[in-house]
Amino acid sequence: MLPPDKSDPRTGTLVETHKSYDWRIVSFYPLVAILLLIIMAGFAYQQLFKTGEYTESEIQQSQRRILTPGPRGNIYDREGRLLVGNLARYAVTINLDELRTEFLRTYRITRRNYREADDKNIPTSAQLWVIARYAVMQRYLDQVNAITGRDDKVDARRFSRHFNQQLLIPYTLVEDLAPEEYARLAEQLPANSPLRLTATSTRYYPYGNTAAHVLGYIRSSDDLDGGGFPGENLTTFKMRGTTGRDGLELRFNEHLQGKPGYTIYRVDPAGYRIEPPLEHSPAVHGGHLHTSLDIDLQQLAEEKMGDIEKGGYRGAVVALDVQTGEVLALASNPGYNPNDLFPRLSQENYDKMNRLEAWANLGIAGTYPPGSTFKLIDAIAGFRVGVLHPDSVYNCGGVLRVGNRDFSCHDRHVHGDIDFHDAIAKSCNIFFYRESLDLGAQPIADEARRFGLDVPTGIELPGEAKNMNIPDPVRRRARGLPWTGGDTVTLAIGQNEIIVSPMGMACLIASVARNETRTPPTILHDPGRPAVRTEPIGLTAVQRRALVDAMRETIKTGTGKILTNPRFKDLNLGNLDIAGKTGTAQKEVWKDGRRGIINFAWFVGFAPASDPRIAIAVVLEGDVPGEELGGGAKAAPIAGYVLKKYFEKNPEQIPAPSEQPATGIMQALHRPD
Repeated sequence: MLPPDKSDPRTGTLVETHKSYDWRIVSFYPLVAILLLIIMAGFAYQQLFKTGEYTESEIQQSQRRILTPGPRGNIYDREGRLLVGNLARYAVTINLDELRTEFLRTYRITRRNYREADDKNIPTSAQLWVIARYAVMQRYLDQVNAITGRDDKVDARRFSRHFNQQLLIPYTLVEDLAPEEYARLAEQLPANSPLRLTATSTRYYPYGNTAAHVLGYIRSSDDLDGGGFPGENLTTFKMRGTTGRDGLELRFNEHLQGKPGYTIYRVDPAGYRIEPPLEHSPAVHGGHLHTSLDIDLQQLAEEKMGDIEKGGYRGAVVALDVQTGEVLALASNPGYNPNDLFPRLSQENYDKMNRLEAWANLGIAGTYPPGSTFKLIDAIAGFRVGVLHPDSVYNCGGVLRVGNRDFSCHDRHVHGDIDFHDAIAKSCNIFFYRESLDLGAQPIADEARRFGLDVPTGIELPGEAKNMNIPDPVRRRARGLPWTGGDTVTLAIGQNEIIVSPMGMACLIASVARNETRTPPTILHDPGRPAVRTEPIGLTAVQRRALVDAMRETIKTGTGKILTNPRFKDLNLGNLDIAGKTGTAQKEVWKDGRRGIINFAWFVGFAPASDPRIAIAVVLEGDVPGEELGGGAKAAPIAGYVLKKYFEKNPEQIPAPSEQPATGIMQALHRPD
């Protein structure tokens, strides 16, 4: 370079000269170097340290997980008969990922047709895709219709929702194929058709209405738990399964449900799956359940209560194995057919069940005043306190004045001087009015609570009532309310504010049969289950003999004598020795703006009296105010039919006449009092 402002000797022109560097430019070099280092460090960080994160992101974008429910386990009765199982359900499904090419071709044809028609209202591209996909699906459904003779249409809304939300799951075109339709399709569908014939399982209740409240029902659900399976961070699709909604189906849902399976697929950019799957684990079948029910007794109990729309009675029957507490029958009327509730409940059936109030299991959820069956509690309390004796006698004049009120005997009988034996057998109210005034209300209430009548029994079923009530003077006065002599006498005969459940009364009578105070019931069968052992009642042998003999006399000549009436030939119980107690209770109701009285008919008992094996409680509701409904006339026969059936199946449990003690004292005194 020449010095500045010098002329070039060769040309004589002036030439501008520059320094070999410019400090202003050089000052940027460190900055550029720093920026380059930052960029290189960023590249290195992304490549070396975030590889796993990008790999995870790529997996999440390219893989999908599908959860499939396991078949539910079966439910059996105590003899191994199937009460709930799974029935094959035939369907036609189609894998949408096999239709990608056909969807595209139909889309192009549809778009061209609109353009050639010079239609000014050409749908948007998204709308054209919807139209094209629907046309393809209907085309395949028409193939099914042609073979089966059906006239089904694709539900556009359901299909669109499925396509957008569950693309990887096969779409069900027809879900309720008859077996003959399935056979025709299997024979006539082309082998290369994307249509698939599937046989899934649906819940099946072979006995229909029988034991519906105990068994419960199911509903469709996609609430599958995929926890613990691989791919928890993947987009997951859940095939619809089922979940229990009542009864055993609900209470043991987790046991019956089994374990779901899973499949992980790689998907293309459009979301269609790529075969074969990357991982697969099949669903595990649910566990089975063996109940204590005897379906023969259950069917008979429900049959004898009758169709409520044809004059049958609303009510419940509970039968227990005396020794183990296993539930032999738990019938509630009106009932329903669980088969009508799945896969969907029709509006007609829903309205009918609401009209009949058929949802509740009255055996455990129903609560009623116990009426004269409660006199057993009164008698036990009287014996234990020492007010009542086996030879006690009170005078019955048909009416007893207490305070400023008259209290009548049952159906206004005048029994005259009547002893304890006949007072139980003939259900004399006046006897127990007088005895309770001598005894006092508190010991009666305390005795009822000792037998657990004020608390749930703990049966393994949902919906058990918790509003049982045993009133007493202490609790009444704690609420600032008085307790009168009239309250005491009505308490003694199972009225007042007493509320009990049929299951509670069945447990009571089973406990009395064993000479104990508690019977924990169970709906599960265990052939090796040991006998129940709880606190003894505390009666002397003489007192117990008097109580059981009086209950026997109830059946022979008292209010339950209908069970031995020779006119009822189909109710011939032969040599069966039954101990029982009838009862009739009332409740005031208002219906259509008018006051009325609804009656409740009760029967509780056990057999054989000398060696108890089965205990039973029956309660029936009068369906119209003022209807006459007596325990001896209505409830006792139902119990009789159930007892007869039980001993027809178990004749070895009936002691020979010579083996029955003449004194009537029970052989079931497990422990001395």
